[in-house]
Amino acid sequence: MTADGLGLLLVRGALRSPFKRPSPEAGFPRTRLVRPGVRVDQDRLAAYERVCGFPTDHGDLPVTYPHVLGFPLTMRLMTERSFPLPLLGLVHTSIEITRHVPLPASAEYELDVHIEGLAPHRRGTEVTVATGVRAAGEVVWESRSTYLARHRTGSRTAPGPAHESTPLPVVAEWRPAGDIGRRYAAVSGDRNPIHLSPLTARLFGFPRAIAHGMWTAARCLAAAGSGGTRVRIRFLAPVLLPGTVTYGTDGSGRFELRGTDGRLHLSGETS
Repeated sequence: MTADGLGLLLVRGALRSPFKRPSPEAGFPRTRLVRPGVRVDQDRLAAYERVCGFPTDHGDLPVTYPHVLGFPLTMRLMTERSFPLPLLGLVHTSIEITRHVPLPASAEYELDVHIEGLAPHRRGTEVTVATGVRAAGEVVWESRSTYLARHRTGSRTAPGPAHESTPLPVVAEWRPAGDIGRRYAAVSGDRNPIHLSPLTARLFGFPRAIAHGMWTAARCLAAAGSGGTRVRIRFLAPVLLPGTVTYGTDGSGRFELRGTDGRLHLSGETS
């Protein structure tokens, strides 16, 4: 899908957002979208790698890049009239990735995306989106992502755990600039307004623009030097832009991002 086509989808989703009535009991699209014959745009891949900190000469796709390839299909599902959650303001809350084999950047792939279901969340309604990648008929990569539509829940769900833990050893400090949301949007196609400017972020309750969860995930995995074959990440608190975060890891595959005040933004592990 071209950038113009993706932009039209985002506009359509934005126009429909005010009329959505999110609920975990709502219906949702049951369609499985499939896109065969996908080849990676090498210039766009290199730009993504630079923004996220991956090396640009390894020949294989970063473990997070198939998420970008599947994003247009995800947007098609989320902008369908039958999708019950407002596209504007959706927040990525988790991702689980399994990479079965290395993915050469020069290969041809088939993508498929479908919605697994909705679930109550203490702050609203969460949707799970599954993405698969095949090469020569075999599944080579798959993921499950959850996205949160924030709304009043009454007493339907109890408060969740605080997700706090003993901090991991800090190995780096990063200062994501105020434009990192716009830069990541340019290479990923994800132009959710909560990431683009303080003004548009305030419309959804954020004091400033926030970093894309998948940028923080990719930045951590790039720093780790290897995405592993299985990745599990929870996005626990937004990273405000500009800002300062610390990257911690204990060398066992666990990693995290914290603010200078100790607040846990992201927790992950690879194996």
